[in-house]
Amino acid sequence: MAKISTKPWHKVVDLRPDIRSGELSQKEFAADLYDVMMERNRSVYHDPKEFFGLTYPTTKLRDLARDVVLRLAGKSEKAVRQLQLTYGGGKTHALITLVHLTAAPDKLPKLPAVDEFITHIGTVPAKARIAALVFDQLDLETGMDVKAPDGTVRRFRMPWSALAWQLGGTTGLQVLGRADGERDTAPATNVLEELLALPGKEGLATLVLLDEVLMWARQVVGADTAWLGKAEYFFQCLTQAAGRVPGCALVASLLASDPAQSDELGKKIEKALYETFQRVSDAGVQPVERQDVAEVLRRRLLAPASYTQRADWKQQVVSALNGICELDEQTKKNRSLEEDRFLAAFPFHPNLTDAFFEKWTQLEGFQRTRGVLRTFALALRDAEKWGDPTPVIGPAAFLAAPTDFALTDATRELATIARTEQYEGKRQDWQAILEGEIKKAREIQEEGFGLKFREIEQAVVATFLHSQPIGQKARTRELLVMLGANGPDRIDLAKGLARWADVSWYLDDTFTAEKEGNLPKVWRLGSRPNLRQMHHDARQHVSGTVLDELLEREIGQIRRLTEGARTMGAAVHMLPSRAADIEDDGEFHYAVLGPKAASESGKPSAEARRFIDETTVADRPRATNRNAVVLAVPSRDGIELAREKLRDLLAWDKVRELLKSRDDIEPVRFAQLDANLRAARGEMTSQLIMAYCVVVTVNEANEVAAFRLPIDNQPLFIKIVNERRARIESTAVNAEALLPGGPYDLWQAAEKSRYVKDLVGAFASTARLPKMLNRGAILDTLLLGCVAGDFVLQVTRADRSVRTFWRSRPDDLALRDPSLEVVLPDAATLVDLDAALLAPGILPGLWQTDAINLSDAAAYFSGKHCVPIDKGGYTEPLSIPGASAEAIKGAVAAAVKSGRVWLLNGTISVCGDDVPAGFLTDEAQLLPPPAPLSTADLLPANLPAAWAERVTTAHLIHASLSNKRGKPLPWAPVRQALDEAFRLGVLERTADSHDWPTDFGGAAGVKFVRTGIKEPPPKKGYGARQLMAELRPNEIQDLADQLGELTKAAAGHDLKFSLRIELGTEKEPPDEVVVQMNRILGGIKTGMRLE
Repeated sequence: MAKISTKPWHKVVDLRPDIRSGELSQKEFAADLYDVMMERNRSVYHDPKEFFGLTYPTTKLRDLARDVVLRLAGKSEKAVRQLQLTYGGGKTHALITLVHLTAAPDKLPKLPAVDEFITHIGTVPAKARIAALVFDQLDLETGMDVKAPDGTVRRFRMPWSALAWQLGGTTGLQVLGRADGERDTAPATNVLEELLALPGKEGLATLVLLDEVLMWARQVVGADTAWLGKAEYFFQCLTQAAGRVPGCALVASLLASDPAQSDELGKKIEKALYETFQRVSDAGVQPVERQDVAEVLRRRLLAPASYTQRADWKQQVVSALNGICELDEQTKKNRSLEEDRFLAAFPFHPNLTDAFFEKWTQLEGFQRTRGVLRTFALALRDAEKWGDPTPVIGPAAFLAAPTDFALTDATRELATIARTEQYEGKRQDWQAILEGEIKKAREIQEEGFGLKFREIEQAVVATFLHSQPIGQKARTRELLVMLGANGPDRIDLAKGLARWADVSWYLDDTFTAEKEGNLPKVWRLGSRPNLRQMHHDARQHVSGTVLDELLEREIGQIRRLTEGARTMGAAVHMLPSRAADIEDDGEFHYAVLGPKAASESGKPSAEARRFIDETTVADRPRATNRNAVVLAVPSRDGIELAREKLRDLLAWDKVRELLKSRDDIEPVRFAQLDANLRAARGEMTSQLIMAYCVVVTVNEANEVAAFRLPIDNQPLFIKIVNERRARIESTAVNAEALLPGGPYDLWQAAEKSRYVKDLVGAFASTARLPKMLNRGAILDTLLLGCVAGDFVLQVTRADRSVRTFWRSRPDDLALRDPSLEVVLPDAATLVDLDAALLAPGILPGLWQTDAINLSDAAAYFSGKHCVPIDKGGYTEPLSIPGASAEAIKGAVAAAVKSGRVWLLNGTISVCGDDVPAGFLTDEAQLLPPPAPLSTADLLPANLPAAWAERVTTAHLIHASLSNKRGKPLPWAPVRQALDEAFRLGVLERTADSHDWPTDFGGAAGVKFVRTGIKEPPPKKGYGARQLMAELRPNEIQDLADQLGELTKAAAGHDLKFSLRIELGTEKEPPDEVVVQMNRILGGIKTGMRLE
């Protein structure tokens, strides 16, 4: 063993008296900006002399001070600075530094730290008026006290009020508009500009400090979520105002020192506020960096003489490195660099401070500044008491006295912090773990390994420190460098560490199983016991028969193999046992086959081929629908790996059954075993999912092919659909693609018609075509094409008569008819024509003028007519199918009767009534329906010609209206207007009048007079466009579906809907029907009823 001539670290440096005595509480390490500003609870932070005596001016802290002071002097544009999380010195410490530098710059003490700041800044700081918003003091209900420039203390709830009072007292509140109270709304930028400029009127700069912003924001937003927007607005306006006011600087510390504030809501608020400050602030400032850590610790924990007089440091470092170099070749090779590193960190072992800086600062419960200072303060106090013999402060400082079996205060606090971290929803009792492991370490040291400086106990502490946060670990070299300062014998130390790895209950056996020499390569303390040997033995006793049976069962339970398939329209077959289980019906079939069908890319197995080639047996092939079957099978190597993963799972289950039979197993071991079981199940499931990476289906040449899929996180079926080689079409095709000239080439050269069933089934039976995932979508596409007028759908009855459908959807009876075929327009003759199509504006190119003849309609449906159709930037001709004369006349008659079309032939004028026989001639004119008539149109003021006498007739009214309009009007609108006038009581039939209502032939006998009831006011909106149409129930539902689009199209214009409901014909409906109808109508709108 190397001879060591050195002193313990505490014989070279002295702890501060208050550290040694334990008088310095954690609160003393917590810099409190509010106490400094209010001059309360005096501490080392209040007196500039004491403060700067403990402050180490790091490079970044000096840069921050320079930027702020220059901004206050009007020599910089960096108005807003944001402090990031720090490891030592602290963000609040940095804010207090700015306070002391600028509050009374002419009274700064003569200290080296002050001189460093002034020299770096290059000028004496300008005096500033300082406003500090310390948000952890701002109570939501009672607010906080703040001082005005004259020293007057007043309490405010709103941060802007507290800011205004500190900057200008009553004048500041007046700027906010509330001299005698507080405003609830955040002030705008212009108001804050005026407020921040107040100190400048007195020759002072303005310094605004924000501390613990998130702590307040988390509380206020938690109470009222509307405050998030209000807070964002305030801070945005404040930062903008600070940038616009000369001589004004704003420095903010957003993050809360309390880790409990960093929950999900806290992180959301933090993100919002961070983005707000990022708009105007320069890069975030981290006052203390890694290289500054040792100096910060020295100044806070050691007496001044100990870090200013460094003559003995070199010998301590040389002695420590002598021991370490005996254990670590890399340190020996870089001896010179390591000496510099150890000197820079003395009296602390640099690897120890690195562990806290790199790992423990990731723990949310470890408060960076106060946490590390308090931890070392407690550790060094106790280590000095029992006489820690190491030359540098290392893991031994966290050990209790050799005769004390309890953990030290410092180690117990670290264990408590580590316990707050959860692993899989559970917390580990680190105090119990460390006590148990240290006890084992002491027993090993007592076994005579020649270890005199408690190296195995140190190894426990070092491994614990390196094992945080959860998942962190230490390599053997890192452990040896931490333990070598006292120069232990290399062989003895290795034996002791190996022994600890064998007997430890909590060293993670996942890592200790991997050796580097005789020692584990990696060390990590956790709650996992050493169960690997038990598992290894159990694997040997897993039956192959049971393994194969369970493997197929596990595959059947993996939903990810079929996820999304049914939703996308596939018929799913999970582990079919025979080919007959997959129907030969033309639908798209997706099957997941078992391990027997395992294949390789380019080599489909015989088992997989059978499911595509056969239906029931080999001599009954799947002849017509091979292109509609896609198989997912495992790869051979993948399924073997999955089988071994399942063997692992079953072995862990056997270990659990074995441990259940014993009563000496701690719960922590069962917890670890459950974790192993979950991990094994997860690995087995993952491997099974990865194993299913081969697709078997027919290629374009109708040959059974197999190809391998890439492994990713997508569901298997989605991957197959997206794979180009599978040739699966998941989106609906358009109707034009199914016609001659389309990309699928489904028609022979001279074909004019094809059965729908053939077009729909072609994709399943023809290998060169893509596989259509949703067979029903092809039929839907054909129906949409029929409705769009691209072609005619035709059904042939048994008597060879036909039914045709064009621009309409066939009924269910027609859809079920196997004779349903697609007929191209130039080869079709319509025998059925929907009357609704003849209404103006429906068919393209039919209504070229306001009035057309019946002969024009006949020409339109001659079978030789084409119209141009806009396709969005270009036009294409659309062939109009021919129609029989009977179909055209029948459709015209129906359109006239339904009121869609107005027929005029000589003196015969019909709209809304039956067309008299013999008047559907080629000369008959078809017009849009006439505008509806109102009661006012019938009165003397508007129709004097009909009222030459006091009594007039319906015939005279019709004749006068026709004369006024210049054309014979249909009787229906006149009859409807008279109905309304009689109902309103504006007109009244005479005693000798004939019955009403009547047809046009009886109009001359209907006599009536004008009553004394005031005529209704004339209808507004003379320029309004109107529509009157007769709708079927399904069309009313279509109208309701389009109400949103109609309202959007009519935006800015008055849009009204009038409703007319007629029940019955000439025969009056039964009373019970009327009562039932009125009950339903009254539920829609009060007062609606049939009269």
